[in-house]
Amino acid sequence: MNFKKLGLLSAAGVLAITAITGCSGNTNSSGGTAKNETAGTDEIVDIEVWGTNIGYKPITKGSKLYELYKEKLGVGVIHPYVEWNGGTNYLNQLNLKIAANEMPDLFLPQQGIEDSLAKNGAIADLTELLPKYAPNLWEAIPKEMWDIVKANDPTGQGKIYYIPGMVDYGRYAGMIRKDWLDKLGMSMPKTQDDYVKVLEAFRDKDPNGNGQKDELPTGGRQEARWMDHLFAMYGVAMFEGYPDWDLYDGKLTYSAVTPNMKAALEFIAKLYKDGLLDKETLLNDKAKWDGKVESNKGGNYFHWVETGYLPLENLFKNTGVKAEFSVLPVPEVAGYKGFYTWKRFQPPAWVVKNNKDQKKLMATMKLLNNMYDKKNWIPLYLGVEGMHHTMKDGKPVKLPDDKSTQENLILDPYSKISTLDFMMNLNKSTASEDRMWAINQVNRNMQEAQKYAKVIAGDGMPASVYDGFADINNRTLYVEYATKIILGQYPISKFDEFVDKWNKSGGEEVTKRAREWYAKVKK
Repeated sequence: MNFKKLGLLSAAGVLAITAITGCSGNTNSSGGTAKNETAGTDEIVDIEVWGTNIGYKPITKGSKLYELYKEKLGVGVIHPYVEWNGGTNYLNQLNLKIAANEMPDLFLPQQGIEDSLAKNGAIADLTELLPKYAPNLWEAIPKEMWDIVKANDPTGQGKIYYIPGMVDYGRYAGMIRKDWLDKLGMSMPKTQDDYVKVLEAFRDKDPNGNGQKDELPTGGRQEARWMDHLFAMYGVAMFEGYPDWDLYDGKLTYSAVTPNMKAALEFIAKLYKDGLLDKETLLNDKAKWDGKVESNKGGNYFHWVETGYLPLENLFKNTGVKAEFSVLPVPEVAGYKGFYTWKRFQPPAWVVKNNKDQKKLMATMKLLNNMYDKKNWIPLYLGVEGMHHTMKDGKPVKLPDDKSTQENLILDPYSKISTLDFMMNLNKSTASEDRMWAINQVNRNMQEAQKYAKVIAGDGMPASVYDGFADINNRTLYVEYATKIILGQYPISKFDEFVDKWNKSGGEEVTKRAREWYAKVKK
């Protein structure tokens, strides 16, 4: 997760450090480093680290951030500036470094490059290294996730060649205007019938009180995305509008071709026909749909729960209304078990150079171990005093982004392994008093969302299952049929034609690969 994107770096955000964790003092010898071959010496070993940098200053030897990392982690971090450019330029420059035999010691892989590097022996086999030399990291990630990493080993030997990212809580849910429900004297919907009645009331009874029939009961965005709450009640594994893989009739199956999807599309098409779904849903880009929600028109939307303060604060700024959004419990539909999709497994966060220089390799392990010690997360988030934060009334306050003066905070374990408690504490401790009304809603909703979150069976499946079938990976056929069915241009009976075409255009082969992968995970 990118905290800059979440807007958590405001100057008004005061961090109550003592409420979260004790983080004073040098933590070079934090848990497990006594086993590290370099831990018994005062020698500081420098390693080169590459990762996302969207315009901040590099980290050079002796710079302020270098000194902070050296103090907190016991390792010198050199981080040259490489233009990110969506990852394209980064990957090009990384490939040049690798070709010149100058691979960074620790880096973020892109676009599956870790597979070829593992096959060539260029990156370290971490299977034995992590539990021995980086126990903080090893123990932070559950065994079942390491099992997925082993199943994804491109060498077929069941080894660990990368460190995955992880979101250790359900991040998504449908959000509904609780203040509108209260105004209309309605309860939170439990069943699909209840839900439809709520949407009809939102459409017809002027809950925003402006005397106009301008409310949009629910909606989403282009390509039938960001309306996962409408699929969730049918048990459709959906991730930000991308159909995903889960167990159906006991077999790993692409959710787009299941009877569950057919039933969901039939329901959504009826919502569209009855004016309960924003008529521009399939035309909305992010800005347009957000704008509708934030102008006091949207009654129900789907997104990250933890960023819910953004529509709340923007709606208040735009209209003066302090709205209340609550988590929409997944409406019950007879014959289906609904859920909001939770993908705990995130793309590779780090790989380690297969370093012949043992001092460098051990320093990299030491860095990983100390970086993933939770006592260090707040100091790593805060960065350098005077550069990334300042002190106000004895508490650190994040300074606004300034790419001309701030070195890049490349070590961000709090985003690579995101936990509910840390995020809720961070939300609360970075909020000024005038924002607490929104933050309290968000934290309440984050807890509530966990009731409906389910990790899907296809979590962590490698993109390689789609090799040779780009159209299936891109959902080309699905988007065509789903949008036309929703708009009423196709009858629901055309869904069977879609399934047949999907299977014949590579779906059968992709399914075979996906099930073979799942069998390896479950060994």
